[in-house]
Amino acid sequence: MSTLTRPKTDTVTTASTTLRGPVRVLLRLHRKALWAGAALLVIGIGIVVALSVWMASSPVRCANGDTTRCGDDIFVSSYAHTSTETFLADGGGVLLLLAGLIGVFVAGPLIARELESGTFRLAWAQAVSPARWLAARLAVPAALTVTGLMVLVIVYRWGLRALRAGPNSPGLRWHAEGVFPGTGPAILGYALLAVAVGALCAVLVRRTLLSVSVTALVLGAVAVCLGTWRYKLWPSAFRKSDGVLDYEAGDWPIDSGMLTASGERLDWQDCFEANMTQSAEACMRDRGGIGYFADYHPASHYWPLQLVETGILLALAALAVFAAFRVLRRLHG
Repeated sequence: MSTLTRPKTDTVTTASTTLRGPVRVLLRLHRKALWAGAALLVIGIGIVVALSVWMASSPVRCANGDTTRCGDDIFVSSYAHTSTETFLADGGGVLLLLAGLIGVFVAGPLIARELESGTFRLAWAQAVSPARWLAARLAVPAALTVTGLMVLVIVYRWGLRALRAGPNSPGLRWHAEGVFPGTGPAILGYALLAVAVGALCAVLVRRTLLSVSVTALVLGAVAVCLGTWRYKLWPSAFRKSDGVLDYEAGDWPIDSGMLTASGERLDWQDCFEANMTQSAEACMRDRGGIGYFADYHPASHYWPLQLVETGILLALAALAVFAAFRVLRRLHG
């Protein structure tokens, strides 16, 4: 006589709700891209360090170092200094480009290619929900990109400090278009926005090449708009004087002209275009100008501008992430 045993039901396990599994698969699947990113990080650090060492070891002709006034209006600079300045003057733009490449990678190989080929179904069939699948593809590139860019920002700032930009180095001042984005938290905002926009374009378009193109277009438009209107992100300072105004070291000139007795502003450009038979100052005084004014951002406005720009980028990134999950949920549940 045989006996029947009841199967144990308490040994059934459920899939983990963490992202550990999807993240591990993602890292293994795209390990070549990870190695390429690590190589770019090492190359970037090496370039800045090599240029700084070269400049420090180069002989200078002025007692106080490179780019110092050696008499009258003559500034002496070594070839190492000018070469280092040429490379570092666009360092912020290079970091922006790297952030954009991350967004393109997320939009193309990371998400859109799987949606286009249908390989995402394999992951979803293994107890990985669409939301967890997308979350892993957002978290991994975001974490790695922010970490790598933080290192590059620190190295880049060290390189700029070592350069000791003088009065004849306007391309290296804090507000320069090729410098500003890469010296503070704004570049991290650009990186997170790139990841978010790449994911959103991928789930919307679901075609690799088209997703890459749309992502690059959107990120380029955001970078151009913020670069163009950056000076308006924080109220500028105002200065007026009876004599010609001289900007202090570190000031970012925004606008200047003359004031009438009633306080009306007169723009220099109006006189440049209206009458070429007399000097611009004579033209301004004929229009009623009696004093000078200047709108500018002092060096103390660096952090407010950085933080406001970062806040805008993070807000846009949050909206893009929210939209990406909503689109994915609507299409796949």
